Amino acid sequence: MKTKKKSPEIIVRNGKPAAVILEIDEYQEMLERLEDADDLRDLTEMRKRPLKFKKLEDFLKEYKPGV
Repeated sequence: MKTKKKSPEIIVRNGKPAAVILEIDEYQEMLERLEDADDLRDLTEMRKRPLKFKKLEDFLKEYKPGV
């Protein structure tokens, strides 16, 4: 059963908005969207740089598990 979402409640101090009370689901969704936006920005920046590949043999020489 889906419940109706409440509107955010705005807390006012000295006549100005100071805080917002949200449903936890809305808050978590906002955090996920922000994280997705950060990931997309990072990916866009990474795509601007050339790719660098290393031979498997060279990687294995440098690889130190547990570090």
